[in-house]
Amino acid sequence: MESSGEEYDCAVYLERHKDVKAWVRNTSRQPHSFWLQTSSDKFYPDFIALLHDGRVLVLEYKGAPYFTNDDSKEKRLVGDLWADRSAGKGLFLMIESREFARIDQAIRG
Repeated sequence: MESSGEEYDCAVYLERHKDVKAWVRNTSRQPHSFWLQTSSDKFYPDFIALLHDGRVLVLEYKGAPYFTNDDSKEKRLVGDLWADRSAGKGLFLMIESREFARIDQAIRG
């Protein structure tokens, strides 16, 4: 990850968040990375965060030009379905343009 830019700022936000116990940058290169199945391939969300209350926040960060494309729409649907089926233990969020307040809203419910 570059040491500047939107995704970096998101990582810093997670690092400093009072409700985040630990987080990782999720990449496809690791043998135990978290992924969700889409219709065409595996989707590796950008960040996975363990919250102090035991829930898991799965976060995908999109640049503005990609936020509304068909690929992102499918990823959002799959992520929302995963969260819905997690019985309250998982949160999925896709954000853009440094919408970090949405992380707070998702955690608070």
